Amino acid sequence: MASSLTKDSVTPGTPGSEKTFFGHPRGLATLFMTEMWERFSYYGMRALLPLYLVAPGGLHLSAATATAIYSVYVSLVYLLAMPGGWFGDRVWGPRRTVAVAGAVIMLGHLTLALPSSGTFYAGLGLVAIGSGLLKANISTMVGHLYEGRDDARRDGGFTVFYMGINLGAFAAPLVIGTIGENVSWHLGFALAALGMALGLGQFLLGSRHLADRSSVVPKPLSAQEKSSTLRKAAIWAVVALVFYAIVGFSGHYTLNWLLVPLTLLGVIIPVLVLTRIKRDKELDRTEQSSMSAYIWFFVAAAVFWMIYDQGGSTLSIFADSSAENTVFGWEFPVSWYQSVNPVLIMALAPVFAWVWLALNRRGKEPSTVVKFASGLVLVGASFFLFLAPLSIAEGGHKAAAMWLVAIYFVQTVGELLLSPVGLSVTTKMAPAKYASQMMGVWFLAVTAGDATTGLLSIAGVDLNKTGIVALEATLAVVAGVAVWMYRNKVKELMGAVR
Repeated sequence: MASSLTKDSVTPGTPGSEKTFFGHPRGLATLFMTEMWERFSYYGMRALLPLYLVAPGGLHLSAATATAIYSVYVSLVYLLAMPGGWFGDRVWGPRRTVAVAGAVIMLGHLTLALPSSGTFYAGLGLVAIGSGLLKANISTMVGHLYEGRDDARRDGGFTVFYMGINLGAFAAPLVIGTIGENVSWHLGFALAALGMALGLGQFLLGSRHLADRSSVVPKPLSAQEKSSTLRKAAIWAVVALVFYAIVGFSGHYTLNWLLVPLTLLGVIIPVLVLTRIKRDKELDRTEQSSMSAYIWFFVAAAVFWMIYDQGGSTLSIFADSSAENTVFGWEFPVSWYQSVNPVLIMALAPVFAWVWLALNRRGKEPSTVVKFASGLVLVGASFFLFLAPLSIAEGGHKAAAMWLVAIYFVQTVGELLLSPVGLSVTTKMAPAKYASQMMGVWFLAVTAGDATTGLLSIAGVDLNKTGIVALEATLAVVAGVAVWMYRNKVKELMGAVR
């Protein structure tokens, strides 16, 4: 498929210079396809996950427990992106790390496909670990394809790569979701494993087109550092093993003994990381000021993702029990709702890019702070909109599918206002000392948001209740208004960054 999209290179000497992929280095085709298949497997499994957890033919858990498990899982994927990037930088190099990650993800999906509830959580853990290893490193390799930061094709290359993410995310619920819901849950998980196997296979076959430095370990661990790291890891592993053995053999073990520590880590670690960077005395005054401004963006993003990611849990569980999932009388699988966001992203992202350029030429493009505030207000508005189908369901009726589509539409517009801007501002405001780590810090905002949702669910909060949904919506809107009101203060802290 990828080879049919190539043509002769116009820039000899770049990786894969014999052919190009839409005018980009040939290696981009390899990474595009790898990411597309990995996202196919990930989003397909994620679309099935909450439905399988509550289904009588699945684990038949309560909605609160299912939401907690889903939230912890998603928060772990983003939390593990930081150590995943560390492995690429210090241990294996990006190329080897991605290859190992693909194998781990595939094994995780195969474990989920086993008809045994005893192996289910092990499978989730493997997919989370593999996704964390892959996430940061495959993006790093896209950057390696271009000679220097000034290569005019760099931004376009990441745009093409981003399309691969959304193609995989769009197709996955339609294929994996349909098979999982209508034929067999475990066959659906097996299809996710097949998708990752295809991605891993073409990555290994096409890796010759990648940049040579993708195989290099940028800052390898010294023998002393390696020994120290292994010793610390072993100690923590033994502590965890002993602790859970005591809890298990004493007869006190419940799922919360696993979920509560993981959700707390998802909240505590982002706070500790930001605090460590902010208190670093090696940062100059400008960098300290930028970090103070960045904390505003980080907290705002955590609130955004707390609500946004419930599109895959709270909204999906509601649709399963209380929505009329039909179009013109034709019933479709609940998991198909998860294809709405990626198809909207692909349709609207070029429109937003054009609008920002047009406004910029006129000197009217909104500032980063205003875009962030608008994204928060919109995600809050999406949950105010959610109150309508909730009220319909409480009246004993099924809510129309278009209510849910409208919610996903508003959330997608909010995402396009906040997410790309967040990625950009993270790279611009990163202190020089932490330049390679700050993308992982941005992902921790997702971790914090999802971990908060997990804590609420573990505490027994019913996230499908009108009062809770209204409270979350109000929190997001108030946060957005607060960011807008203090926009001048935040701009002052940002310095020259816009």
